[in-house]
Amino acid sequence: MERVFTAHIGPHTLQLETGKLAQQAGGAVVVRSGDTVLLATATASAKPREGIDFFPLSVDYEERLYAAGKIPGGFFKREGRPSEAAILLCRLTDRPLRPLFPKGLRNDVQIAITALSSDQEQFLDILGIVGASAALTISDIPFGGPIGAVRVGYVNGQFVFNPTAQELESSTLDLRMAGTADAILMVEAGANVVSEELLLEGLKLGHEVMQEVIQVQLQMGQEIGKPKIAFTPAGVSEGVREKVVSAVGTRVLDALAAAATKEERYGALDELEEQVVNDFAGEDIDEALGEKEVREAFSDVVKQQVRAKILQGFRPDGRSLKEIRPISCEVGLLPRAHGSGLFTRGETQALTITTLGTASDEQMLDGLSTTSSKRYMHHYNFPPYSTGETGPMRGPGRREIGHGALAERALLAVVPAVAVFPYTIRLVSETLSSNGSSSMASVCGSTLSLMDAGVPITAPVAGVAMGLVSEGDRYAILTDIQGMEDHLGDMDFKVAGTAEGVTALQMDIKVKGLRYEILRDALAQAREARLAILDKMLATISKPRPDLSLYAPRITMIKIDPAKIGMVIGPGGKMIRSIIERTGAKIDVEDDGSVFVAATDQAGASQAIAIILSLTEDAEIGKIYTGKVVRTADFGAFVEILPGKDGLVHISQLADYRVPSVEEVVRVGDEIMVMVIDIDDQGKIKLSRQAVLEGWTAEEARERDRKPSGGGRPRGDSHGPSRGGDRDRRPPRR
Repeated sequence: MERVFTAHIGPHTLQLETGKLAQQAGGAVVVRSGDTVLLATATASAKPREGIDFFPLSVDYEERLYAAGKIPGGFFKREGRPSEAAILLCRLTDRPLRPLFPKGLRNDVQIAITALSSDQEQFLDILGIVGASAALTISDIPFGGPIGAVRVGYVNGQFVFNPTAQELESSTLDLRMAGTADAILMVEAGANVVSEELLLEGLKLGHEVMQEVIQVQLQMGQEIGKPKIAFTPAGVSEGVREKVVSAVGTRVLDALAAAATKEERYGALDELEEQVVNDFAGEDIDEALGEKEVREAFSDVVKQQVRAKILQGFRPDGRSLKEIRPISCEVGLLPRAHGSGLFTRGETQALTITTLGTASDEQMLDGLSTTSSKRYMHHYNFPPYSTGETGPMRGPGRREIGHGALAERALLAVVPAVAVFPYTIRLVSETLSSNGSSSMASVCGSTLSLMDAGVPITAPVAGVAMGLVSEGDRYAILTDIQGMEDHLGDMDFKVAGTAEGVTALQMDIKVKGLRYEILRDALAQAREARLAILDKMLATISKPRPDLSLYAPRITMIKIDPAKIGMVIGPGGKMIRSIIERTGAKIDVEDDGSVFVAATDQAGASQAIAIILSLTEDAEIGKIYTGKVVRTADFGAFVEILPGKDGLVHISQLADYRVPSVEEVVRVGDEIMVMVIDIDDQGKIKLSRQAVLEGWTAEEARERDRKPSGGGRPRGDSHGPSRGGDRDRRPPRR
């Protein structure tokens, strides 16, 4: 039976509908807000997957361009692999849901979100999270939700909840968050350098706003929810755990204390694990003492002992809770790159390369967003050798795309506007070595690289990853976490920003929510670390270089009348191709009349600009031009003074003496200097060569043109030449 439930997020009404579509899914909910509609489904396999030690959850977002009345580009005219925006939406949905599934669940669970209609004002990401949570809540899948989600903007000094696309354009904050009734689970934010206090206020208000949609989902679960499936949690029996704990003793901490590097630490743990497995290999006490269970129990013991030690203030590598690993920075490593920066923090190392291009290098976007292109891109690569492993290298996965988007967001607030720096900017971060926090290392490397390239960023940006270990009311926040602390801890809290404030924030957690005071303390501790890291970076390069690389294109932006764009392009692009061929410059023309001329040779760029300006220039009365005679007649000569623009020099204005014949003075192809003396209502241009020779003004030339001569005919009459005193007796041109 079809049911409709209603909730509100800020000023917007959400309708959660179920019972009509996708009835064979485990749970299916249609979410509506305005004219934006999506379908979210949640389905689980009937049996657990055998032989795995993880929870097989997948989130898929099906972006259908028919939702916005679009037909996909390309040859096949159908949606292909997910776009970056679709992948980021999947990650955003996965992160708050995953911690709420019961430990030991091994059934495949698939969340599928399909965009059915988009008004391109309401964003699909928040609706997708709410829809996925609602579908899980009414399904037969064990789930510790529901959760709510909200987008928080800050416009004109006021918080705005679920802002429209238009409102978000003028917002200094783009904060997306999700949580349960009691705590915050996920945070993703981009900001135009805002304070930690403003962020905390947004988090607090956002959590309050999402409560109504959580209560509506609880109502849905009570009224129409299916009974949850029974399952036997995978795990280690208590008997095996106790035996392994006894066998290990304190050897885990001893092994870690003796190791100095990641390789040594993991090597020592691997060796200890093999010893424990061998100790139990001959035991015949309990069949449950199989190798797999012993290894799992050993992992649990490592986690418990490391976490307990951290809560006492001691980390695996011997650092204090707030201590940052040693940092080194370098710029200008690659001679042909437009900019390069190497940032090393402990055993994590990121090399970022900057490439500058023209407007035609912008990335074209084919999706449901109103944005059709972007000029600033950040790509992040994480090859297997960066962790000392082997594996296929077949393009970026979801992790790489997510980390690249985070680093891109972190620097976006300081990237100069097109009017200041008319370049397309591409950053590529190569993770050369990783032991935690590689995405934040790429943020730092990007700042170094941009400054090395001479990009006039408004402020340097640094990033740091914070960790958390909690037990009941006790918790420890860790600055600059490494891989082991990320794996065994409860939180990966990434914060990037300038010395003045935050530009990006991302939080992933493994527990069922974080208290407000933990977020507050983590942000404060991250600020201390960020300022210290910035000091290290600025000691290497304190500001953007004054000049671009020799190998970067020089771009000049000029403005023309948009109505004259066609004159620059020409029929079928003939004119602009001709300019490019003649000058070697690269030319991009925007609809608003902005023209970007790029060339490594400044002479070519100057020539191209001169041609474009001459094509779009209007003739000015009183201005002198050097023009070419394109046609002659008995009454005068037609002279092209600008490309495609010519005017008439009457025979009476052709020289400073009486001219018996036009051809006696000028012929087709001659170049002469003329002055524009008048332009009539139809745009016809009247020229004078005599005004140039005599040094007259345009007004004087018009006045003399109107005076009658001795023959009784006014000068400028088209029926014949004027008479003219002594000058009439001068000999004609031979």
